[in-house]
Order: sequence, then C-alpha cells, then structure tokens
Amino acid sequence: MDINQYLSVFIDEAREHLQAMNDQLLVLEQSPEDIEIVQTIFRSAHTLKGMSATMGFEDIASLTHEMENVLDLVRNDKLAMSEPIFECLFSGNDALESMVNDIINGGTGSLDVSELVASLKAIVNGDAPGGTAQSTASSTDLDEFQYSIIMQTLEAGHAVFHIDVVFRDDCVLKAARSFMVFGVLEASGEVVQTIPSVEDIEQEKFDKGFSVYLVSDKEAAELQAEIMKVSEIESVDVRPLDKESLQRIRAGVQEAAATAVAEKPAADPGAAAKEQPASDGKQASGKAKPKPAAAPVASRTIRVDIERLDVLMNLLSELLIDRVRLEQLASEIRNSDLIDTVEHMTRVSGDLQNIVLKLRMVQIDTVFNRFPRMIRDIAKSLDKKVDLVITGAETELDRTVIDEIGDPLVHLLRNAVDHGLESVSDRVAAGKPETGTIQLRAFQSGNHVFIEIEDDGKGINRDKVLQTAIRKNVVTQEQADKLSDEEVYQLLFASGFSTADQISDISGRGVGLDVVKTKIQSLGGQVSVSSNPGLGTKFSVQLPLTLSIITAMLIRAGEEKYAIPLSSISETAIVEKSEIRQVHGNPMIDFRGSVIPVIFLDQLLDIPVQSVAVSSSLQIIVIRKGDKQAALVVDEFIGQQEIVLKSLGKYLDNPFAVSGATILGDGQVALILETNALIK
Repeated sequence: MDINQYLSVFIDEAREHLQAMNDQLLVLEQSPEDIEIVQTIFRSAHTLKGMSATMGFEDIASLTHEMENVLDLVRNDKLAMSEPIFECLFSGNDALESMVNDIINGGTGSLDVSELVASLKAIVNGDAPGGTAQSTASSTDLDEFQYSIIMQTLEAGHAVFHIDVVFRDDCVLKAARSFMVFGVLEASGEVVQTIPSVEDIEQEKFDKGFSVYLVSDKEAAELQAEIMKVSEIESVDVRPLDKESLQRIRAGVQEAAATAVAEKPAADPGAAAKEQPASDGKQASGKAKPKPAAAPVASRTIRVDIERLDVLMNLLSELLIDRVRLEQLASEIRNSDLIDTVEHMTRVSGDLQNIVLKLRMVQIDTVFNRFPRMIRDIAKSLDKKVDLVITGAETELDRTVIDEIGDPLVHLLRNAVDHGLESVSDRVAAGKPETGTIQLRAFQSGNHVFIEIEDDGKGINRDKVLQTAIRKNVVTQEQADKLSDEEVYQLLFASGFSTADQISDISGRGVGLDVVKTKIQSLGGQVSVSSNPGLGTKFSVQLPLTLSIITAMLIRAGEEKYAIPLSSISETAIVEKSEIRQVHGNPMIDFRGSVIPVIFLDQLLDIPVQSVAVSSSLQIIVIRKGDKQAALVVDEFIGQQEIVLKSLGKYLDNPFAVSGATILGDGQVALILETNALIK
C-alpha cells in the first residue's frame, strides 16, 4: 500500500483533531469537572493516535498515547484536572502541531518528545504535582434489576455467560470490531448487560475491551471460537455463571461500591447518585439487546485540492471574457436566434459563476479558531485576565483573503491584550472588572466583510501618540496641532511607530501596525480606529468579499479605458465647471455639504488626449476611502460590468494607482484603478 496517497487526508484530519483538542481544552479549563468534554478530547486523541500509527508517525502516536492515558484516568474519575495537567496537555498539543507542520513541510514528523512523555507518565503514576490518581472502585457491573433478570434466567434452566473481550493494542477501529462482536452475540443469544454501556462502546468510550452478560444455549468453547474469528481481538474469556457465582459477583460488587462511597471526598454529595446505573423497560423484561450501530450516513462533502479550484476559477474567467464578447457581437449582428442563445448562455454562466465563487468561500472561523488559545497564552505571560468573545465566525470570505488575513489579525489581537487592556490592579483601581474583554466580530455588509477588534481597556492616549509621532519626525508640531482624533489614531500605522514603554515578546520591537495596514491595503481593504479614553479601543478592518471577479464601472479617460471597482464608488454625477474652486492651489468642489478634492484622471495618469470637448459640465465619479472622498473627472461612463481581475505580472513593478487589469469583450485591456492610492 502506498501510504503517500493518504498523506493529504491524514494532514487535513490531523489538523481538525488538533484544533478540536485545543478548543475543548480551553473549554475544559473553565469547567474542569465536565467529563463530557474530557470524553471529546479523548476521542480526538485516540483517533489521531490510530491515524498516526497507521501512517508510521511513531512520535505522534507515542505522545497521543500518553495523553490518552491521562485523559482516561480523568474520564474515569481517577484523576482530577489541575493547572499542571492542563499545561502538560497544552504543551503536548503544541508538540503534536509542530510534528504535523513538519510533515506538511516534507519532514518525517519526528520530534524529541521524551520529556513530555515522562511528564505525562509522572501524572499517570501520581508523581507529578496535581497528578495524584484517585483510588476508585470499579463501576457496578449489575444493578438490582439486571441481577434479578439473570437470576430468574438461571432458575428457568437457561445458560448465562460472562464474556470479557480484549482488543489488540494496534486495533484502530474498535467501534467497528465491537459491532462485529455484537453481531456474533446476537446470533448466539440475548445480551442482558454490557460494561460499559452500548452507547459508550459505539463511541469508543472504552480502553482495550468490554464485558457482556449473555443468555445462550451454546457452549462456552463455541462462543469463544466464534468471537475470536473477528480480527484484531487479543483474547476472549467466556465464563458460565450459576446462582452461586452470580451471588459472589453481586456481593463483591456491593462491597466495592461501599468502599468507593466511603473513600469518596465529602465535597461531592451528588456523586453516588451519578454512579447509579439507569435501567429501562427492556432490561427489566430480560430482552435487552445492544442497539445496533447506526448505518453510515453518506458523506455530503469532499476534499478538493486548492489548485483545482484555482484552475476552475481561471477557466471561468476565460468563459466570462468570451461571454462579454459574444454579448457585444450579438448586439451588433442583431440576430434573434443568436441573441436568445447568448442570453441563455449568460444566465447559465452567471449561475456557474455564483457556484464557483461560493466554492472558494471559506468560513472565517478557520482563522478565528486559533485565537482563543493564543489569547490565553499571551494573557498568562502578561499576568492579565482576558475574555475573548467571538461572534460572526460563520461569515464567509474568499479563500485568497482568508489565507492572508491571519497575520494582521494576530498583530491586532496581541496589540489589544498588551497595549489596550490594563493590568488587573489598574482595572480594579479604575472600577472595572478584573477580567478584560476583547470582542472579535465579523459580519458582511454589501460586497465587503468587516472584522472588528474591540477592547474595554484604557483607550488610546492621544497626547502620547502625538508626542511619539513628533519625536520620530512622522509629523511636525504645526501639523500635529491641526489633526483630528481619527487622524491622530491613524499615526499608529506609520512605519516603525510604537508607543510601548519597554520592549517585550508581545510588542514594542518597532514592528508596528504599519505591517497590518500594508497587508490589508494589498487585499483591497482598509483599516480604521476609534477610541474612548478609559473605555476602550476599536479597530475595524474592511475587506472585499472576493478578489477574483468583481463588479466595476468602466470609464474612458482620454483615449484609455479604465475599470473602477464598484465597492469604491459612492455615486456618479455631472457638475458644472464653474463649481470648481481653487483652494491653496488644489481644485476642490462643494459636493453634498462636503468640500472634496477634484482629480482629473487624464492629467494625473498622463493620458494622451486627441481633442478637447467644449462643454460647461464635467462627468465625475465620487470615490471613497473610509470617511474621505474625492471626485474623479472622466470623459465617458461606459457602464457597469463584471470583470475578471488579472495580475500585471512581473513586468510592471507596482505601478501607481493600478491594482491589475482585465480583458474587455472587444479584446482590449483595461487597467483597474486602485482608488485608495488616489485619496491622501
């Protein structure tokens, strides 16, 4: 078998299980008594162990096995979670992630995990701080009802067996093997009781094996031989029961239960009630059967290589270009059959375009899900208490944007914890709760997605920002006196700007928010800041839904055609030339109560003009960048059109105010204007 063909599936599933373990550990840290959470983490670790062993990644399998041992003690009430155990499990998760990343980068997934393994073993053995295993009696095998059922069955002359089934250590699909064993048992008689419950067995909530009480007319040797035919079973112990042996079992169980109650801490008065097994009508009638495993549900999702999606998008792009060309030809030829066919093609290709774009959309949760753990670690290192509240994680963005937005958000969140939130003592002194709150929100509005990071910290010190900006020669004293609050906050994005009083591992190394702004602008987005002193700060990031196919306004300036993204346009209008005024040598216009600059595209971009039209009016497009606006003077509005964004390649090195190009229906190339560069 060629293992490499399964490598991509292993990597994807390993990432999912590691993320699930990480998320659930964070939840468990808040509710350390919740055994259901422990069960979820255990199942993820168990699955990852089996996958890794099958693929030959022994270090991953070894570490997950030891983590599994710790979790197994916790879920069986033999070990109480404590901070050292949490730290050890988190460290184990980090090591597993490092090994998986090594595999992704072409490595072998090897890592020296001996120290971690030793720490986990120490916890299991009770040698580690906070890792003392609690002595607990074995769980009650039979309750009064089940004992009565089996006793009546024996008195009626039927044979009853106690069967222990133990799987091999390398058994990967224990639930599937258990289902096969139950198939043999049901064909041989009636199952009265299982230890653990049938539901736990189906969900692999057991270690190496399970036990059953079976009513059957077959011989013990025959039953053992039938069960041993199931693969990956290490041993099967079939013991016939009589009244005396059943009474001894019952007496032994009652004694163990009494001992467990006596040894249990008094602080848990409800624990004895929790341990009492539930009974139902089927068990009382002596006809209990294990619930058969549910039939597998057909998967409704498939994993598709990203490169295939990119190829599909490129093919769709070419189709859209040809569609526009056909629409233009049909309007010129005016043949009814051709027009009908082109209209049908337009509808079909439009539906295809929507589907392909949706295929590329990814929930932003894939980025957000790594932040809770990061915030936890940063808060601990800074000795702060932080509550991260995430909303709108189901919001979708184009995969291209998702791949790039992670690092800027990491920087903004780290900045919020370090600079935004006060220390515990400062918060208490200010009359605030000890725990600071950071809100991470995502929501869609029109063709944009907004991501907001808001803290309830001390806010931005306006004077400190200005003093730092003047000291670093970002602005002069004269310029500083004229800046609004919003303009002052934008100074935080200046290159190398930092207001940290001392260098730390979190921030203050001179690599400031300029990196964030540059990355977001390269994605066609923008970032703004608002702050209330003493109440907190909010960073708002605006991003386009997709970077592949956009709706644009085609215009003509001089002899050239350009495309302006519709998301950057406020409106179009016609104004009189007489309305333009010169303010400090710059053309300005009073438009809807605001004075905005006027930009003549042909002059700005040095576009050749053959003739100058004599007219008293001008056609303008009002573009926006945050709260700022500007009016672009154009010669002609060609119309609104969906265009395919094409890269200019390496031949043109970052041309001014141009983000790419598109091919029009007539085969001409039109440059796509980056309007953010036109507004200062």
